[in-house]
Formats: sequence, structure tokens, C-alpha cells
Amino acid sequence: MAITQEYQSLLDRIAALRETMTGRLSSDLIQNPQLGEAVVQQINDLEAALVAADALRPLPPDKGLAQLIGVGPEAAKKLGDTLLPQQVEPYDETVTSERIIAVGDLYYIYQHERIGVFRVVQKLQELFRGGSVRLSTGEGAYGLYQFDRREVLRYTRRDRAVAYRRVLGYGNAQVPQGSRANTDFHNLFSHLINQITLFWRDKRISDVIRERANDPSFGSIAIVRRAGLDLRNNMKFTSFGNLNVLRVEVMQLLDEAFRILGTADIRSLFGADTAWDVIEDVLTRHFNENLQTSPRQRMAVAGRETLRWLAQPHILQTSRPQFEALLLQIAEYAEEWLTSAQALGLAQRNQNGSARVLPWDRPRLVTGAATGERPRRAVAGSGSRNAAQEY
Repeated sequence: MAITQEYQSLLDRIAALRETMTGRLSSDLIQNPQLGEAVVQQINDLEAALVAADALRPLPPDKGLAQLIGVGPEAAKKLGDTLLPQQVEPYDETVTSERIIAVGDLYYIYQHERIGVFRVVQKLQELFRGGSVRLSTGEGAYGLYQFDRREVLRYTRRDRAVAYRRVLGYGNAQVPQGSRANTDFHNLFSHLINQITLFWRDKRISDVIRERANDPSFGSIAIVRRAGLDLRNNMKFTSFGNLNVLRVEVMQLLDEAFRILGTADIRSLFGADTAWDVIEDVLTRHFNENLQTSPRQRMAVAGRETLRWLAQPHILQTSRPQFEALLLQIAEYAEEWLTSAQALGLAQRNQNGSARVLPWDRPRLVTGAATGERPRRAVAGSGSRNAAQEY
């Protein structure tokens, strides 16, 4: 581990290297701004490598304390001769990707639950048991029987509602004692989506209007990165517990439901071509609901892909070319999610880019995403981040 004097000297030399390189390349940097970013990135990588190598150096048995306080033969004569650790493990690099991916799957499940997939299967079970539909020995009829028999072995609807409330903040289920509803998720998620769409909107405009569209001074990747890290941080603390097991079981349940609804005998009952047609027909005929099938399903797909991207280390990338190339993977998903959420009244598009930063302590807009109710604002001046009305 480097001593204090060596550490100070290292920082001075790196600063001198930056000044020397930018001075020698000043004329080239005017013509090619991307060259400056490449130089900065290479020096940053060199500094990170030195810091990593220093962390691997063995410590003395007393961790340098005797040297610092002046005890023993190795006592330091001046402060510059004492050991100085350079950093601890970065916080944002300690997130387990598996748990964030599990949150993405739960979000996917939640949107299909909101569409009404499981309610449709339950309604068909009721009609089948009551002999109200022309089902007898077909594949769909046998599937409905097995679906009913295995129900006691699965997580219940209440268990799913508690998971949605605890992990995503959606619904009004009572969370277990010692836990709390994640009321910040929707605000942070929609904020990230807005920042991604703003970034690519600015990028497209710059490609058309600006003389040097690739100038790295236009559009900050740090804003998108910060929004992503805030959301990932939030999910880190709500993804413990039975989430992994629950999402595996319910994904199997969702797949089984679609296999049943897609069988020939059930589709023939409604003159349907696909399982989705069956779902929509049952929802309109037996529940008298206004259909939200298309926007909800696209929110499910786009939201899960965005959260899966966030689970990977892409968000920690500091180089603009690499970050933009990685972010391009979810650029269209972000636009699609935001447009669908706007259609359902669950999110608002940041039109002018003024709200670039989401306030930490703010009157939050609590959504009625799980109940269909209109959102209401939290009471201003309540003095608590949890004072918002819950649905």
C-alpha cells in the first residue's frame, strides 16, 4: 500500500500528464473532439490500474497504526511516510445482477396480471365446473382441471399482490411486518425512461442540426447513468426474500395459462385465433372491461428489457462511445414504454428537458397503477417521504 507522500506524488504526476497530453494535442482536439475523450479515458484507465495494483499490496500486521502513532522501530518521522489507503470497494459495483433480473421478471408478471390473464383462467374454470361452456374432454378442459388441482401448491393471489407491493410499490396489499412498500420504484423507473428518451431525442436532433453532432460536450451520459444507478440502488434493497422463487413459479404459471387458453377447444368457444383473443373476449363479455391489452403487454416487454439491461455493468461505463452503443439496446424500448404508459395515464413525458434531476425529497405523484384510480399528489409539507396516500 502506498505511503501518503507517494500517493500525493502519484496524483500530481497524473495531473501533469493530463496537462501535457492536452497541450500537445490542443490543435487536434479542436478538429476532433472525440480524441480528447479517448485521451481522458486512457489516463483514467491507467490511474484505475495503479489504484487496483496498490490495493493488492500486503499490509503490515498492525495495518500501519504503529507507524502512524510513532511506536516501534518503523515509526514514521513525518506524516508523509505513513500508509494511506486510496479507496474502498465502490458501492455501485456491489449489486447482484440476478436479483435485478428477478425484479424485471416480476414487473413482466405484474403487467400480465393487470391485463387479467389469471382472472380469465379462473373465470373459465368457474364456467367449466358449472357446465356453462361446451368443454368436456378436450386438451383445454383437461388443462383447466389440472390448473385447478395444482392451485393449492402454488403461491396464492395474495402472495403475488404482496410481492408487487413490496418490490414494485404497486397495489394496496399489506406488506409483511418488518418490510415496507417500495413507493419510490415507479417514480425512479419513469425518471430513468424519461432521461433515456431525452438523451436519444437530443442525439437525433444534434445529428440533423449541429455542425459537429458527435461533439461529446452535447448531452451528458452522467445524467442517464445517475438515474439508472438510483433505480438500481432502490431495487437492491427490495429484491431480497422469496422474490427469485416466486418469479420462477409464477412465470411457469403464466406460461401454463397461455398454453391452456391457446388450445383448440377453448379457442373454438370464442371463435378466437390466439390466446390473446380469448383473453380479450372473456374480459369484455364476462367482466365488461375496457381493454388495455396492447399497451400493458408492451409495457411488460419494454420494462423487463430495460431492467435486464440495468442489471448488467453497462450503466457503469464512462466512455461515451461505449455507453451510447450499449444504451442503444434499450433506446426504442424506453420510447415504447413511455408512449404506452402515457396512453394509460401512468407516466408523463418530459417535453422540454427541464426536469433533468429528480428531487430527493419531494411531494411524490403516487400512481394508481394497480387499481386504475387517478393519481393523487402527496400532501405538501408533510415532512415525511412516506406521507403520500397509498392505493
